[in-house]
Amino acid sequence: MARTRFVVAVLLGVAAVSFAGAQERKFEIGFKGKDGKLTPYYQQVETKVTQVIKVQNQDLTQKQNSTFWYQWTPVKEEKATEGKDQFTRWTVKQKIEGLKMNIDISGNPISYSSKEENTSSSSNPGLVEFFKGLKDTEFTATLGNNYKVEKVEGKEEFIKKLGSGSQQMDALLKKVLTEDALKEMVDPTAKLFPDGAKKVGDTWEKKTTLNLGPIGTYDLTYKLKYAAVEKEKDKLELETVIKYTAPKDSPDGLLFRIKEGSTLESVPAGSKGTIIYDPKTQRIESAEINIKLDGKLTVVIGNTDTKVELDQQQTTTITTSDTSYVAAKPTTPTTPAPPGK
Repeated sequence: MARTRFVVAVLLGVAAVSFAGAQERKFEIGFKGKDGKLTPYYQQVETKVTQVIKVQNQDLTQKQNSTFWYQWTPVKEEKATEGKDQFTRWTVKQKIEGLKMNIDISGNPISYSSKEENTSSSSNPGLVEFFKGLKDTEFTATLGNNYKVEKVEGKEEFIKKLGSGSQQMDALLKKVLTEDALKEMVDPTAKLFPDGAKKVGDTWEKKTTLNLGPIGTYDLTYKLKYAAVEKEKDKLELETVIKYTAPKDSPDGLLFRIKEGSTLESVPAGSKGTIIYDPKTQRIESAEINIKLDGKLTVVIGNTDTKVELDQQQTTTITTSDTSYVAAKPTTPTTPAPPGK
């Protein structure tokens, strides 16, 4: 009898696992609290980059560690239709609440933190002022079907703020900060959601093109798999595929040009990642996105061609919270001890 009960229990367990794996998940973003009201949420995005550039048989190493703290505030929702699809179009505000930068270029450090501005490095005051200009910047984004960014407002104010009255910087930012660049900056993860419900084991791809004007164009393919359900949260596996195309036209206002025929591609083994989605909060709880790039570029400065080999490893870690990563946390008042204690 005991053996029979054991077999039945095993079979029920297998059936339960199979049923759980067959359930479909609709990945959505929750912009409302439990009371149904529009509610902001917060993100911390940390990116670590190690870049080795080989020029004329010399290796130049650059390390960069940047952290951005964002506030996302939903402003408006409206029902919309696209073909046969009915969806909610969201208008949201993204604010850069703060940032921290640590850069080391061949042993020359540059640092800045909006939390501790008095400790900022003065070795490159111009760059530090640029970082200061990023704080409190706001964008208004419209998210359409499947949370695709349809448009971003605030570009002109952003460029004016960062340009600081410099015509050269203003012209450069206008060329590099394309609509594609702004959309990519505003939307680090939601663009990876599938177009429909998925079950464990399903795979899908998302493709986008990032046009950086005179810098060149990046074709990005995100390959995703709904890998598992762990502790009532969904685990997605990610591979990022990147292919670079140099600009065809000579850029105005830049001191260099990347020549046609230059190659820059992602390395599959170093471009894996994971995303954890919480269906209760309808948010991406955390993500780690790795990208390894390998390239051979020809950079033209004046009339001189310079061969450059690039090896870059980048890791982006994203976490989400109901409370700000920057605002001071409330302290719990202490109760004084009774007299004589």
